[in-house]
Order: sequence, then C-alpha cells, then structure tokens
Amino acid sequence: MSKLRILYVASEINPFLKTTEVADFVRKLPQAMQEKGMEIRILVPRFGLINERKNRLHEVVRLSGINISVGEEEKPLVIKVASIPNAKLQVYFIDNEDYFHRKSVFFDKEGGFFEDNDERAIFFCKGVLETVKKLGWAPDIVHCNDWMTSLVPLYIKTTYKNDPIFQNTKTVFTVYDNAFSHKFGDDLLEKVKMLDIDDQMLNPLKSGDYDGFVKIGAEYADAVIKGKEEASESLNKLLSQIDEEKRFEVMEKDENYLDSYYNLYNELVG
Repeated sequence: MSKLRILYVASEINPFLKTTEVADFVRKLPQAMQEKGMEIRILVPRFGLINERKNRLHEVVRLSGINISVGEEEKPLVIKVASIPNAKLQVYFIDNEDYFHRKSVFFDKEGGFFEDNDERAIFFCKGVLETVKKLGWAPDIVHCNDWMTSLVPLYIKTTYKNDPIFQNTKTVFTVYDNAFSHKFGDDLLEKVKMLDIDDQMLNPLKSGDYDGFVKIGAEYADAVIKGKEEASESLNKLLSQIDEEKRFEVMEKDENYLDSYYNLYNELVG
C-alpha cells in the first residue's frame, strides 16, 4: 500500500508561532503521523510575528508568483519554507505583504479585530490549494485546523473537485474555541465565491461571523472534530447541529489518540 499523504493546514504551528493550542496540536500530530509512515506537508500563514531570520525562512521561487483573487482584487502569493528543528518536517508559509506583514495575528494593539481578516482567510485558503497544485502533490487527506482554514473543504468539494490533484481528497476539520465577536460585511459571500459555487452553497456563511465560518467548514468537510473536551456552551451548541455521521468527539482525551487519528485517516481514504 502506498503511503498516505496528509496535508495539514492551520493558522499557526510551534515553534514558529504560538498564540493558541492550535500551534501545539499541529506540531505534534504531523510528526506522529510521519513516524507511522505517512507523507506529510504543512501550510500556515506567514504572520508578521514570525521572525524570518531566526527561523531561517526562505522564499521558494518556483512556487511563488501566482496572483490570488480576493473579491475584485488580485494579490501576489509568496511562498516561504523552513524546517522544524529536530524533526524531518518542512513547513510552507503563505505570505503576502498586504495581509501578513503586520506584527500581530488577528487583533491590533488595541485589541480590535482586523476588518480584513475575512480576506486574509480567503487568500490563505486559496493560496494553500494553488501551492499544493504547484507542488504537484495530491493529498489523500487535508486536515484543516481552526476557523481560518474553513473554506478549504468548500473549495475542494466545488471549484477544485475535478482537479487531478484533489479529486480523491478527503477533508477533516478540527474546530477550536477561538471565537471572535466581529461580523464581516455583506460582501463576504461575493469575496468567498469561486467557480462552481452558487449562493445556496454559501448559506452557512450568511451570518458573516465566527459561527458562519465554522458552519461552512463543517458542511463541506468529511469529518469534524472538536479540538478540546472543555469548550464553551456556544461552541458545543454549534457542534451539536453538525451531521452526526461526520462528527467525531475529542480524540485527545484518549491516551491512544494518535492511533485514533491514524485510523480515522485510513477509514476516510478506505
């Protein structure tokens, strides 16, 4: 049997950036799966808090140079890469001067939520898929982590469904308790839209808020996982609305949870 190919998509990863538990999870799980014989790729945004010199990031010229459309605008995509110290894992970073060079993640110094976080998420999700296409590497599983990655399952099931790279790809979406109270503008759906996506498909996103992003990710993913056992009432309520057949409870509470992920990936592909 050929090696399973797993692509991890996340908002952050240790040791490059850690603001939530996502960073530790995405550091640990890919290495464990690699040690079990799977082939791994990891893609995260190159937020401005990541020190390029210290972390030895360098641009991958052959992957850079694509323009990604967000609404009416097109923005250049820059891809950087670095290795995780003491692990045989490479991390690819999605970069763009307008979206990722500010020295913070989702909130400004005064604690205000960036108005363009929707565009940053759209750019990131589209950038991930275009980068994987350029790599010519067809993933069996794309494991998305946190709300910022939630459009990837949608795009794989619609715009990219006939692309040879993604036509057999299954998606997993892990939801974390990283809610925000901001509501995006009415143009959100138009910005998210791509080929083969009609208005009805975007219904879960109509609320324009955190819940909307979680709902769209859950709607189009093949499996949905709750990141932690202890979660807010609002997140538990949100997750209770998801189709039970694709909903998996927290795996981390079990000491053999790495095996649980290994089995889930194989089940989905099987």
